[in-house]
Amino acid sequence: MKEILKLENQLCFPIYALSRKITSMYKPFLVKLGITYPQYLVMLVLWEKETVSVKQLGEYLLLDSGTLTPLLKRLEKNKLINRVRSDKDERVVMLSLTKTGEKMENQAEKIPQQLSREFENCDIKPETLKKLIKEVAGIMGSKCK
Repeated sequence: MKEILKLENQLCFPIYALSRKITSMYKPFLVKLGITYPQYLVMLVLWEKETVSVKQLGEYLLLDSGTLTPLLKRLEKNKLINRVRSDKDERVVMLSLTKTGEKMENQAEKIPQQLSREFENCDIKPETLKKLIKEVAGIMGSKCK
């Protein structure tokens, strides 16, 4: 086998594996809220922005509408979000939080601190995580598409 094709030499694999590990670390906290990790990401955007279109949400989360639609339907069924067609353009679906979705934010506020403790238990310092976030964000914001 050629050295360049070894899994250990691929950039994609450690990033993929780390993403899966971090997502699994969120799971016990999200189970208590009754939502999945992708649903949590949607809620994070709505807690921050309050109202967004499905298109805007897709741009924030780098997801297409085919991926978002079933996710949003489940959040709506669970009475966490509202989906309403825009008065100005009926092709545009606007998203907002319900009272239940707003209240969930108080419970979710604890998650970042709980995760920080989990990382510290693994001997990963907060400064390391901040640096990683900055580095990954830099790569995401680069000219590469």
